[in-house]
Amino acid sequence: MAEPSSPTTTYSAPDDTGHFGSYGGAFVPEILTPVLEDLRAAYKTYKDDPDFKEEFRHHLREYVGRPTPLSYCERLTEEIGGARIYAKREDLCHTGAHKINNTIGQIMLATRMGKERIIAETGAGQHGVATATVCAKFGVDCVIYMGAEDIERQRLNVERMRLLGAEVREVTTGSETLKEATSEAIRDWVSNPDDTFYIIGSVVGPHPYPMMVRDFHRVIGTETRAQLREVEGRETPDAIVACVGGGSNAMGIFHPFLDDEYVQMHGAEAAGEGLHGNHAATLAKGSPGVLHGAMSYLLQNDEGQIELAHSLSAGLDYPGVGPEHAYLRDTERVTYHPVTDEDALQGVKLLSETEGIIPALETAHAMHLLPDLARSLAEERGDDAVIVFNCSGRGDKDMDTIAKHL
Repeated sequence: MAEPSSPTTTYSAPDDTGHFGSYGGAFVPEILTPVLEDLRAAYKTYKDDPDFKEEFRHHLREYVGRPTPLSYCERLTEEIGGARIYAKREDLCHTGAHKINNTIGQIMLATRMGKERIIAETGAGQHGVATATVCAKFGVDCVIYMGAEDIERQRLNVERMRLLGAEVREVTTGSETLKEATSEAIRDWVSNPDDTFYIIGSVVGPHPYPMMVRDFHRVIGTETRAQLREVEGRETPDAIVACVGGGSNAMGIFHPFLDDEYVQMHGAEAAGEGLHGNHAATLAKGSPGVLHGAMSYLLQNDEGQIELAHSLSAGLDYPGVGPEHAYLRDTERVTYHPVTDEDALQGVKLLSETEGIIPALETAHAMHLLPDLARSLAEERGDDAVIVFNCSGRGDKDMDTIAKHL
């Protein structure tokens, strides 16, 4: 298949200050202000540079393994009934998840900016593995911050990072998960602003990260348009479904379709034990505030203190969400749904037993939305209705957790 081009779009968020409506922006210590200004200038220079774009496409094609397939899920469609269901197979990317798209782009920027050291944060470990991978490929020193609880439930990925030459620093404060790992990475960055580049793993953090990470992942949706044209004779599905923690895989597949009002978009966030128990359902139960350099929806108490998040999925166990998702929630362009741990486990079984694909627990949250959506779309739009769900990662890393709870 020829490499697809990005569709023309009138959707233009964020504005020049990095705001998606009232969300986003850059709330950082003064010492990081010039660092972010340098990053914004570098990204503005290189994002449209022909040599940069060609090298990025080369790495995606020759190293990441793009384009990833858009697979028709015949047995899943028969099992559920209703709309035809396709999976965008980001689990087949090198390292096993969509995260590698973004890390390739960011390390290309880092080397052009003369940075000699990379730091990153990780929850489920896939962003850490992707960062360690590109650091090995580009020959750059790498430090990964990871919470102690996440190290315990993602040991396979920890060993992969170490084998790739990265130093994994255990974080033992607070909930010992992604929020604390992110805070420690920011502290490192503040202490070493001159030689260190912080590769953020989701569409969170201060401007320009939410925009930049989204742009590097936009290839997911752009490929989907071209592949649908080949298999269905049209570029747009009736609905797109993706999981949302920080929200990078979702923004990657949503963004090229935001102008297509006909296309429904659904995000699945982690409701953990349920909305009246421990959860990470930021968009359902959170309120606006500032965390890790940006304004967005957060889980916080009446005094503005961040509350602990909970999800069986380490990748969704975060008390915030990307600011663009907050904007899309408020404008009702995307509908977000809370999905419990138990529902996600049933999603793992459903995709495994019907298609022979063991999804990551993150992806399994999106799976839970498919049955009701497939049937309602078929009633509304007929038997030709099409759903695409983003299979954002494979479940190898989660097997200990899945085996323990399923």
